[in-house]
Amino acid sequence: MTTDTPPPRHADPSPAASRLAARIRDKALELGFDAIGFCPATLGPEARTRLQDFLANGYHGEMSWLAERMEQRSQPTALWPEARTVIALGTSYAPEGNALATLQKPECGNISVYARHRDYHDVIKGMLKHLAQFVVREGKQATPTSPEVKVFVDTAPVAEKPLAAQAGLGWQGKHTNLVSRRHGSWLFLGEIYTTLALPASPPSGGGCGSCSRCLTACPTQAFPAPYQMDARRCISYLTIEHAGPIPTELRPLIGTHIYGCDDCLAVCPWNRFARTARHIKLQPRADLIAPDLATLSQLDDAAFRTLFSGSPIKRIGRNRFIRNVLIAIGNSRTPSLLPHARALCTDPDAIVRDAAHWSVAQLESI
Repeated sequence: MTTDTPPPRHADPSPAASRLAARIRDKALELGFDAIGFCPATLGPEARTRLQDFLANGYHGEMSWLAERMEQRSQPTALWPEARTVIALGTSYAPEGNALATLQKPECGNISVYARHRDYHDVIKGMLKHLAQFVVREGKQATPTSPEVKVFVDTAPVAEKPLAAQAGLGWQGKHTNLVSRRHGSWLFLGEIYTTLALPASPPSGGGCGSCSRCLTACPTQAFPAPYQMDARRCISYLTIEHAGPIPTELRPLIGTHIYGCDDCLAVCPWNRFARTARHIKLQPRADLIAPDLATLSQLDDAAFRTLFSGSPIKRIGRNRFIRNVLIAIGNSRTPSLLPHARALCTDPDAIVRDAAHWSVAQLESI
């Protein structure tokens, strides 16, 4: 794999800019970020080519917003022409112990590590806003003009992983996610675009080498090749972004995943250097580590909203979540869950009914 890093044409190597960057770095760590880097607000052609190929192959599935704002996603200045520097931030959400342990409990659902606590969008955005205020305040003192800033957390057309790699936080692994020498595959990413010119961070070093554990760990074979991912086969996409019935041929491969999947992340050998997440709001809720499938199957809309208040899971809605629970029940090979699947065969939602009938057929065939 080649690395195409554009020249730092917006970087300011002056001592004053270096001192300002150091103060920003110190403040970021004080606020609870675990990694920070700086890079010019420009991306080379490799990032655009990757995105174009991803879209041309239809790997984005129903995520039409990726195509609609491709230009802004592939070049920071297309989103904000005045941007000169991107401050890339990472916050560890590394779990304690084996992230895949829940998969050994067939009566329990498996929720992705990132969704077992408060919605990270809210947590990280709050931290970013505090840091952005600091950047503006310190920038005013260090430069003759008043700097401007914009903050982003996974909700805007921002190429988070290529920018984080360019800013020295890590590299994009064969599973297409960012890998860090210090934090493995467990980093939430956020960005601050600013009109300040700041010195670029050095490359992180490290790489995947000949390792392919993430590729072989994927239950649905969502990686056509290293550094390529077909979202249409990805369990995270199927259980979160995909709104309709899950393709029948993929259902048995999903296992007991009910929201997201960590299989490719969890097997990364770089995770051995990761420290457990230290942010209090990113500590897992006990009831979401190994939730009981029977209990979850009985949630109506109101109970669903109450249980997942403040959680990213709430955004997919009750029906899509119950669809996922029913797929997990069908894969559980646990006969005691059969009555719970049967009870949902008359659910008002057609997609839930479809999943319920499939689940019943799976358990009755044992």
